[in-house]
Amino acid sequence: MNKKIKKPELLSPAGDLNKLQTALVFGADAVYFGIPDFSLRVRINDFGWEEMEAGVRIAHEQNKKAYVTLNILAHNEHLPKITEHVKHLKQLGPDAIFISDPGVMETVREVWPEVKLSLSTQANCTNWQSAKFWQEQGLSRIILSRELSLAEIAEVVEKVPKAEIEVFVHGALCSAYSGRCFISDYLTERSANQGDCTQPCRWQYEIKPLGHDKSLILGEDAHGSYILNSEDLCLIEKLPEIIASGVTALKIEGRAKSAYYLANVVGAYRRAIDLICDGEKNETEVASELKFLRNELASKLRHRGYSEGFMFRGDKHLQNLDGKNFIPDWEFCAQVEACEADGQGAYDVTLKVHNTLLAGDELEVIIPPYQITNLQMPEMMMFDGRVLTEAHGGAGADSLVKIKMKQALPVLSVMRRKVL
Repeated sequence: MNKKIKKPELLSPAGDLNKLQTALVFGADAVYFGIPDFSLRVRINDFGWEEMEAGVRIAHEQNKKAYVTLNILAHNEHLPKITEHVKHLKQLGPDAIFISDPGVMETVREVWPEVKLSLSTQANCTNWQSAKFWQEQGLSRIILSRELSLAEIAEVVEKVPKAEIEVFVHGALCSAYSGRCFISDYLTERSANQGDCTQPCRWQYEIKPLGHDKSLILGEDAHGSYILNSEDLCLIEKLPEIIASGVTALKIEGRAKSAYYLANVVGAYRRAIDLICDGEKNETEVASELKFLRNELASKLRHRGYSEGFMFRGDKHLQNLDGKNFIPDWEFCAQVEACEADGQGAYDVTLKVHNTLLAGDELEVIIPPYQITNLQMPEMMMFDGRVLTEAHGGAGADSLVKIKMKQALPVLSVMRRKVL
């Protein structure tokens, strides 16, 4: 049996309240989210002020933390709006605000001097002197750039012991220093640094010679190559080494991803962290379990291929040069909305259908915090009493069905079916 190790905080993204609640129930210690205009997520972001208030409250009711992202690179026009924004945030009481811009930092402090500030990865902190500088400016946590090796991270932890150090362990990577990219703004006038990236690094390009000076132009073309398209980060098998470096927090990327993504990724990393830090299994057993968890993430989620990024590859990481996403044989089909005892020894389970459900389907159910069980889909019932043998995802009440179960299914559990 190994010695117990202090657990780092596990942070999850949240693009709406359902995703926030899913992340928390599957084991996140903290969630991060923000209003579209200021949080580097203009699109696929359903947070308004009412949702922000609810998100902070829900996290705190579960003794979890709620962090708000305010990490755009601001222009003059943004500063008055940010002042009003922070006045609202002060009333909500999040546990910290993520910032990347010194001007935003000063603006925030004028309104809310005592707020805890974290340095966003968007600030591109890549060395211990930079981390020390920001810590001396009063920032409690430094979210390091994704371009550092583990040795560099460990040196930052050692030389800046008063700062909390956070690193990314899973999610999309950019062909830029931690997202600080200008290509989208140049090509489409939609700035990544204002949260409206069109992801031109995922496009297909053709390289052509230009005249006799041998300079190059890039043009989107059906027969080009994906020269900028990075594979996704997945460090679950490397967590023992990362945790041993002394970092404070481990972060998952993906505010635009689905509840199914969060259930699987947050659940897998929660299980991995607990396994490593509780010290109940030896190194061989831990390695075997981590390999299983990585295989689950690799085989049952969409991704661009997995890479260890820069942390274990020096100054290089892998590119997805063929532009293809991995499409698994499994698809997200439903999430549990409610589960109530029927008074006769069984349970009425309400499902929100996301993709096709067929009576008789052999499903896998991922139960919080991360338990995978099998289920044969019974007949379904609409709320008006109609019996269904087939249901499909849709909008509103039409996507809700009931099933009868002998055992309870926890709310927010997710279901997947194997696509034949």
